[in-house]
Amino acid sequence: MAQPLQTINLVAPAFKGVNTEDSPLAQDPSFAEVADNAVIDKRGRIASRKGIADVSTNATELGSDRIHNIHYFHDSGGNEKLFSVGNNKILSGDLILVDETPASYTITDNNWKIVNFNDYCYFFQRGYEPLVYSNSLGAVTKMSAVSGASVSSAQYCHEALAAFGRLWVVGTATDNSTIYWSDLLIGHDFTGGSSGSIDVSKAWPDGFDEIRAIAAHNNLLVVFGNHSILVYQNADTPATMSLVDTVAGVGVICRNSVQHIGTDVLFMSPSGLRSFGRTIQEKSMPLSDLSRNIKTELVDAILTRTEPTATVYSPENAFYLIAFPDQDIVYCFDLRTRLENNSYRVTRWPSSTFKAFEKKTDGTVYIGTSEGIGTYSGYSDNGESYRFRYYSPGLTFGDPSRTKILKKIRPSIVADGQDPVTMLWGYDLDDSYSSASITLGGGSTSYFGEAEFGLSEYSVGTTVSRRFVNTTGSGAVVTVGIEADISTNILSIQEINVYALLGKTL
Repeated sequence: MAQPLQTINLVAPAFKGVNTEDSPLAQDPSFAEVADNAVIDKRGRIASRKGIADVSTNATELGSDRIHNIHYFHDSGGNEKLFSVGNNKILSGDLILVDETPASYTITDNNWKIVNFNDYCYFFQRGYEPLVYSNSLGAVTKMSAVSGASVSSAQYCHEALAAFGRLWVVGTATDNSTIYWSDLLIGHDFTGGSSGSIDVSKAWPDGFDEIRAIAAHNNLLVVFGNHSILVYQNADTPATMSLVDTVAGVGVICRNSVQHIGTDVLFMSPSGLRSFGRTIQEKSMPLSDLSRNIKTELVDAILTRTEPTATVYSPENAFYLIAFPDQDIVYCFDLRTRLENNSYRVTRWPSSTFKAFEKKTDGTVYIGTSEGIGTYSGYSDNGESYRFRYYSPGLTFGDPSRTKILKKIRPSIVADGQDPVTMLWGYDLDDSYSSASITLGGGSTSYFGEAEFGLSEYSVGTTVSRRFVNTTGSGAVVTVGIEADISTNILSIQEINVYALLGKTL
């Protein structure tokens, strides 16, 4: 009597994102071993990410450098201007990058913090006199040259925050403990009116730390150190503000990793992605680790980085992106939901040219590259394809002790075009795979020539391909994968049906 085929149905594969921490044999098949250049779409499917659509037509001012930072300035009068930094210059514009660096102002580094405050744009970098722009000034100007300014080398700082009606700065070449605040509503006056400062060096719970970043949340001033957090209340009247909470053992790796997401503040600590709200509630590291499913590789990226990170929060895309520019990789954390272990779903964007980010008020996500300014849109990287990859965890069909003779794979792939896709399969967690190429599409949204339940499943232009792939080989553990070059069209995986015979016990 012929043995029936055993089936594993991977419904919404990679719905839970990448998991490189748990044993591949013990993983929920909703995880992925690999999910490269992918996102989890709003239907819970793994899909190809969007790409970079070039905006800049002339980036000559960059020379051989790249964009290190992007900032969108807008004021109460409706004036807008896009700034960026690179090649040791302050640049403006998107189509044509224009040098806005003040005359006789020499720059040798591109690690600027740029903030908007009360219709002005302020530029800060450790060891440099701050710069100021406004529509009325008409040009990027040294702060000391602005009418009403009062500034000294104490404000030549690394970090800046616009909050509570003031500008807050910290981090000179010799002092990472004193926070300065400006006069009320005057971001370039640090000696007059109600301006002031506070030295937090004695407040650290572990005895010593240095300020890396500052943020405002729920009317609290949050001070991030290397391995501690201080929380001050009544920051709207800073002369009377007081320390209300401390957290030991959790800090931030880079000011650029701090992103306010409305209800909380996310930041990258030396041990992974954290939530300020959860950290304060729990006062412990394990419970608020939002990246535990990729903890080892993420910590390795943190420890080996040689440049500042770049991050962006996009509510429209429901993600937090963090780029490690020197390692050409971006991690995409999906913020729609948390998993059972309290972590976010995550995918990787390797070999990425994404080096800097900024979100405009209309939801546009700007991306900085060596080509200039682009936007997160379309499905190519400046006209070049990128490789989408999905690999399942090890599949044992419920019995890891028996041989699996793989017979067929049938993926259900949703796509806008008729592009080739490579189906892969392998055994026993070996890196060598067999493969077969299939072509998607065919111009029909129907299933086997008939619309399911009398209705076509998707709108015209999007097809669902369900093609059987005959397979070979055998082993105790089965891994299946799908790869495709994305150059024009979106691709997502709805389901993968894996058919196998169960052989003898090993």
